Amino acid sequence: MLSVPGHLSPEIQTLKKHKSLELKNTFHSLKAHISVHPRIWLFITILLIHVLVIFVSRALPISFSIRQLFPAPNDKQCQSGRVYVYELPPMFNRELADNCNDSDHFNWRCAAVSNNGFGPTATELAGILPENLANTWYKTNQFSSEVLYHNRMLNYRCRTLDPELATAFYIPFYAGLAVGKFLWFKFSGKDRDRDCELLLRWVQDQPFWKRSNGSDHFITLGRITWDFRRLNNPELDWGSSFINMPAMRNVTRFTIERAPGDYYDVGVPYPTGLHPGSDADVLKWQSFVRTRDRTSLFCFVGLARDDIKNDFRELLLSQCRNASDSCRAVGCAETRCSISTSASLEGFLNSDFCLQPRGDSYTRRSTFDCMVAGSIPVFFWERTAYDQYEWFLPGERESYSVFIDHNDVRNGTSIRKVLEKFSREEGGIGTGEQKS
Repeated sequence: MLSVPGHLSPEIQTLKKHKSLELKNTFHSLKAHISVHPRIWLFITILLIHVLVIFVSRALPISFSIRQLFPAPNDKQCQSGRVYVYELPPMFNRELADNCNDSDHFNWRCAAVSNNGFGPTATELAGILPENLANTWYKTNQFSSEVLYHNRMLNYRCRTLDPELATAFYIPFYAGLAVGKFLWFKFSGKDRDRDCELLLRWVQDQPFWKRSNGSDHFITLGRITWDFRRLNNPELDWGSSFINMPAMRNVTRFTIERAPGDYYDVGVPYPTGLHPGSDADVLKWQSFVRTRDRTSLFCFVGLARDDIKNDFRELLLSQCRNASDSCRAVGCAETRCSISTSASLEGFLNSDFCLQPRGDSYTRRSTFDCMVAGSIPVFFWERTAYDQYEWFLPGERESYSVFIDHNDVRNGTSIRKVLEKFSREEGGIGTGEQKS
């Protein structure tokens, strides 16, 4: 995980007040290493967020030895404690990855686990990116965070191999892969719950679970929280009931979309396709997006949904088409934009702003693809970002984004006119400054 020097941000301090004293002590280290302190103009803020997302996602091959990568940390490096990574039976992670067969109709699972979660190299971006950055981009799947995070934690400098020395315990269960293979076709709730129940049975037998009843344990979920909160309603027979199982009550969960009001859910950014191999690569990427000649005021990358009445995305596409001299529309077929492609990345790189409506749920992977490309996100629902990623995004939403309520758009507000009020002069777009 990326180490961030200095004090905890106010957002993290606020979150900590709502947790028990035990949970505060347990996860102080985790927060200190994945929080950010953005209080500068918008563009630099976005770039700092990029670096954080990049390095949280940046994994090293599992085959590497921890002792090869890091010397034994001293007490000053790990003042908040050490993390113990459970060595689970292979059926709960390694075999789920090795036995990938793309059993769902979106064909996402194999991409999510290949190349240690990075996915294949994005060779189609060679014509868009400078030659010295071509090897930093991959077709990273939006559901790959549990694989990426596992690899990262195995090489974390404050990992301990002695559970007696641990402050927190990481459960490297690939729940998204375990549940995802049963989400489509005619599988039952029992099928979707089977691996989750077996995992909890195993972990509850561990002495350090029994010591705390799981309150100092955490897990990364590669799918949104709603895929693990199945209700006892035949009409809503989707996903697993993993999070609703009693043993999960005290476990902290890192997930790409959290449930409001559940502070054991921690929203973490979707993985993007950018995986720089060095600090120099990060600086090259920053220079590239800073100096990019952006020819469009705003863009929309997405697909209208014919099966949804009064589809909001169709409304955005309509406004974009009507402002074709200022807006770039990138229409997506069913799977075209699910992984970084040349069309979507080019759209973000060439636009000052990018429209980010809710996706199939409230959040979108596209939000972070947009920000990594140096474009400014425009949100229409609070829950798309502001209520999701409090550990990662600034408290001052206007410092990195624009908000236009979706009801105002439906009632005729022109997105173009709102965005034209922001000035490029003297860093206006980068600070939220509007023209008078």
